[in-house]
Amino acid sequence: MYKRILVPLDGSQIAECVIPHIEAIAHDSSAEVELISVIEPFDIPTRGKIALSEDDLKSMDAEAKQEAHTYLKNVANRLGGAKVKAHSVVITGKPAESLIDYAVNNDIDLIIMATHGRSGITKWFFGSIAEKLMRAVEIPILLIKANGCEIEVN
Repeated sequence: MYKRILVPLDGSQIAECVIPHIEAIAHDSSAEVELISVIEPFDIPTRGKIALSEDDLKSMDAEAKQEAHTYLKNVANRLGGAKVKAHSVVITGKPAESLIDYAVNNDIDLIIMATHGRSGITKWFFGSIAEKLMRAVEIPILLIKANGCEIEVN
């Protein structure tokens, strides 16, 4: 039985393809779901001149974190409507490394996440957070291939 399920979300419809799977698994196991977003630190390249002040960068970081918290809270509320206990976590760092650290240090029993299913040169170029997680943790990971989901296009 799973007690703690980690669900990385980035705000995209692709990432949300996991929601029906979360509802089914968490509801059947009475697991607690931890919705997580990783905010990458802002790295603004400059050419000898500072384009933004440190206060500007802090403000942008705070805004990104607040948007992520609001988004995850909305997803948690949707899951709550399906009788799934969920809460949100927003952390700062590089996505794969931050997710690995969080999963290992917080007694996570299962990770459920969407994957783009890239291969070849696109996988090499973009990297794969899912693959990095699979190589680094001994926690079961359920990958949902995004192209198997129906996504509304506006």
